[in-house]
Amino acid sequence: MGRWEPNARGRLAEAALALYSERGYEQTTVAEIAGRAGLTERTFFRHYADKREVLFDGSGALQELFVDAVAGATPSAAPIDAVAAGLEAASALFHDRRDHARRRQAVVMANPELMERELIKLASLSAALADALRRRGIAEPAASLTAEAGVAVFKVGFERWTAAAEERALSQVLRESLAAFRAVAAGGEAGPALQPKPATH
Repeated sequence: MGRWEPNARGRLAEAALALYSERGYEQTTVAEIAGRAGLTERTFFRHYADKREVLFDGSGALQELFVDAVAGATPSAAPIDAVAAGLEAASALFHDRRDHARRRQAVVMANPELMERELIKLASLSAALADALRRRGIAEPAASLTAEAGVAVFKVGFERWTAAAEERALSQVLRESLAAFRAVAAGGEAGPALQPKPATH
């Protein structure tokens, strides 16, 4: 096997997700991932710290896109509108990746350790967004509250986008989720799609 392996990182990520989906995250070893990708364990560890990080490899790119868009929003934009620009930018990262996102989401939601890691990544995103808003001159607690709201809109929208019956673009789902949040924050209704179902007696 040669020293240079074309697209080793991508091959390892795809092999890992396939095995996690087939066997479960806990039951899959690094050796099996490397073997499925046609690579060595040593190659795996050159690209990833552990088998968990394969699933969170895009977190840095997501945070960078989101934060840069918030920072670059029109200076006169309200805090929530700056966050809306970030949501639009972040959605571009998932273009044509719904199948991958659905499979990853299923793996993460089936494992408490991975769910905890997901929450940590989202908390890091919220902190970075709050910092970007503060640099725009937004005082506390408005900066942190708006950042948390933006992450919540992204999380809820992303989960809806990966649902089996959803076929719309992520950007559209995120815009709808943000509109629902704005309505709730203004004391209005969330809209039919997000309202809780009435209790049955």
